[in-house]
Amino acid sequence: MAGVLCMCGLLRLLTSLFIPGLFISVVLCLFLVILFVCVRVWIKQKKKQAVQLDKDGKQHKVVAFFHPYCNAGGGGERVLWCALRALQKRYKDAIYIVYTGDKDVTGEQILNGAAGRFNIKLSHPVKFIFLERRCFVEASLYPHFTLLGQSLGSIILGWEALVKCVPDIYIDSMGYAFTLPLFKYVGGCKVGCYVHYPTISTDMLSVVRSQHARFNNAAFISNNPVLSRLKLIYYYLFAALYGRVGSCSDIIMVNSSWTFNHILVLWKCGDRTSIVYPPCDVQTFLDLNLNQEDGRVTYTIVSVGQFRPEKDHPLQIRAFCALLAKKSPEQKSKLKLILIGGCRNKEDELRVAELKKLSSELAVPVDFKVNISFEELKRHLNDATIGLHTMWNEHFGIGVVECMAAGTIILAHNSGGPKLDIVVPYEGHETGFLADNEDTYASAMEHILSLSPEKRLLIRQNARHSVVRFSDQEFEANFLSATEQLFK
Repeated sequence: MAGVLCMCGLLRLLTSLFIPGLFISVVLCLFLVILFVCVRVWIKQKKKQAVQLDKDGKQHKVVAFFHPYCNAGGGGERVLWCALRALQKRYKDAIYIVYTGDKDVTGEQILNGAAGRFNIKLSHPVKFIFLERRCFVEASLYPHFTLLGQSLGSIILGWEALVKCVPDIYIDSMGYAFTLPLFKYVGGCKVGCYVHYPTISTDMLSVVRSQHARFNNAAFISNNPVLSRLKLIYYYLFAALYGRVGSCSDIIMVNSSWTFNHILVLWKCGDRTSIVYPPCDVQTFLDLNLNQEDGRVTYTIVSVGQFRPEKDHPLQIRAFCALLAKKSPEQKSKLKLILIGGCRNKEDELRVAELKKLSSELAVPVDFKVNISFEELKRHLNDATIGLHTMWNEHFGIGVVECMAAGTIILAHNSGGPKLDIVVPYEGHETGFLADNEDTYASAMEHILSLSPEKRLLIRQNARHSVVRFSDQEFEANFLSATEQLFK
């Protein structure tokens, strides 16, 4: 009897605790549902107010690209302008918008920059929506938990974009996957994305798991088992969340086999994912005559890439230093290293200053060419003997393709896109070389320079023939095929 009374008392206690908790949960869920519905109604009303009709009363589709750094001048920006050019050719009646955080320039200056850097001119107007809150996606704002901070910050920036203009079709062309569910479920848009590289990859997980120090895994963490384990848990949780938001995309385009493999594991959307190699202006470089090496006095080694930490420019300087150490004073005078790249912000400019300091400390002569014009880039590549690339797990490598098309002998990192897609045998013939550390880079450069001019010419010709796969025309055809579903 006492046991029954005890059980009844326990049930009354649980009921008294459970019912209020359940009531609060129901009320909270209803509030969130009502809030979501209200926001959707408000967003739809804003969209109706912005609708533009043609003479026949037909509604124009609004196609928006989310590219907060559209004036940066890198390979990702070339993809943006080529994508816009391709869509404008096929869907002439659509209205095209670019969300950007480049407030210090005008739309006309952005388009002039694209024409000057990439030789790309659009046939129809583009409207720029200038965003005020780009600071929320700056890495400098998040000294810790940077991936999560930037991803959540992109939602804030995406909300600003959505409020300012509600498109019919939304394409994230810069890798801000957390904006995809915002535009799909709140904005009611069809959404697509072009992924240059995953925000987090299985390689990043392996680096933390194996406690290796890299630019994105500080030594004080890699040297501490407890901190490494905590970071690994954080990475796994973030990877799961990243996979969920990415899977919201209606169509997914990736730029290489390497990116495809990682996105397939993380997003699990193989039926909606396709490889669309980025557009490389190969024809412009192929039009350059192959310089003959007869009577050449100096040999130039050139690197093309934005001054970002992952590009690992210090490795280039140290490898060149190791090469010079093997040469006589007379031979040293015939070798020249040129680093060509774009600076997006003050952090990039500081990196250039640090690289200049490193070259001075090592007594290595290095020429820095920052934010140069397209014409000047062509001249440097046409004169160079070796094209240098050192980024570990480069997602693709437009600079690598441009070097090969211009007629340099490429020496790229033995990983990522260069290894899987670009510096591969073409019709059974050698197209370039791969390396992965200071010594192997120095040895490869020495080997290339020791080849006969005839052998170097053969490799250059093979490389040139191979890069037709990465032309603007191939990109346009594949991009339009992939995005066709969004316009149905």
